[in-house]
Amino acid sequence: MARVALNYIKRQSPVHELTGTTKLVFFLAWSIVSMVTFDTRVLVCMLAVGAVIFKVSKITIRDISVVLGLAAIFLLLNNLFIYLFTPEYGVEVYESRDVLFTIVGRYTVTAQQLFYHLNITLKVICVVPIALLFIACTDPSEFASSLARIGVSYRAGYAVSLALRYIPDVQREYRNISQAQQARGIDLSGKDKLLTRLKNSVAILLPLIMSSINRIEVVSNAMELRGFGKEKKRTWYMQRKLNRNDWLAIALAAAIVAVGMTVTFWDGSRFYNPFL
Repeated sequence: MARVALNYIKRQSPVHELTGTTKLVFFLAWSIVSMVTFDTRVLVCMLAVGAVIFKVSKITIRDISVVLGLAAIFLLLNNLFIYLFTPEYGVEVYESRDVLFTIVGRYTVTAQQLFYHLNITLKVICVVPIALLFIACTDPSEFASSLARIGVSYRAGYAVSLALRYIPDVQREYRNISQAQQARGIDLSGKDKLLTRLKNSVAILLPLIMSSINRIEVVSNAMELRGFGKEKKRTWYMQRKLNRNDWLAIALAAAIVAVGMTVTFWDGSRFYNPFL
């Protein structure tokens, strides 16, 4: 059975039992600290906390392996381009220079640059799994209600909900069209040349686009017939009240922000410098 790239995965876990509002607040707090800090100590601690949350959620690496693979490729390219364009940026940040070896010309490998790349990698590793966990543990309808609860227009929240719901539908439609085209003799396997496979993939993309447009029209007509968007506010079937675990999770998020920001800016800089 093909795995869905990004979708809500229903499981019985403490993370799933939290309300969408709690998970959204926690994710926003987590993302802010991860993006702001370059303190390795903070990032390592967040990585450990994230690993515990991931374990408690009962979501496995296999469930989100497709997106994790794409994130790994992005991380690799990000580090590569940072080094290609600014091979001495770590030296500027940490105000010291310890050359390990020289590749060619100005491309030298310094301990400071490697440490900077380590922090960049830790930041991505901290954010991406928690972001995927947030999507995998939150029902799209509850996610939309949580956005409305923090002040986002319910129209925007509903659009996000529809987009998340549509991801598995697109994947399922792609698989069905692909199998139908292969039954007609169009080879999409790795046996053929790359250009031939790209040319044959058009036979899948065009029907997929047309079916997507048709589905969008059906959904938009149904929403219009039901008077969607007429009122300024609406009620939510999936909205729940905050309970004790929700408040504990929000308190944990507040503690992460407070401690993370305090440690990060303790010496007036968001970069932890072990080379001093």
